[in-house]
Amino acid sequence: MYKCGKCKLTILTDISTVGGIQCEKCGSKIFYKQRPNVKRVIKAR
Repeated sequence: MYKCGKCKLTILTDISTVGGIQCEKCGSKIFYKQRPNVKRVIKAR
């Protein structure tokens, strides 16, 4: 899942396509990968 950098539309596609991807709504080619909000606990030594 990728989010358009301009209009924030979520795109569900493979980023490794030959011609790249482009937002269907605004035409932008800048995308951000959505990361889950997960809290990680690391044990100190």
